[in-house]
Amino acid sequence: MLQVIIPKLPMRNKLKTFDFYHNTLGFEILGDYDSYLLIRKDKIELHFFEFNSLNPMENYGHVYIRVTEIENLY
Repeated sequence: MLQVIIPKLPMRNKLKTFDFYHNTLGFEILGDYDSYLLIRKDKIELHFFEFNSLNPMENYGHVYIRVTEIENLY
């Protein structure tokens, strides 16, 4: 049976992505490679691949992460 989904998302800047998810949201780093980043917090794991020419206005992808105590993330 299905157990887990791990989204693979585009990122334009690995340093900014790392900073936000690790330093702001508290994700742990599972892997940091040339143009790839793997992170995890609780039961959520996300993978990011570098896509420098990504235009956020044309990107239709989304991932919803349901949380409790959202105020604690801010």
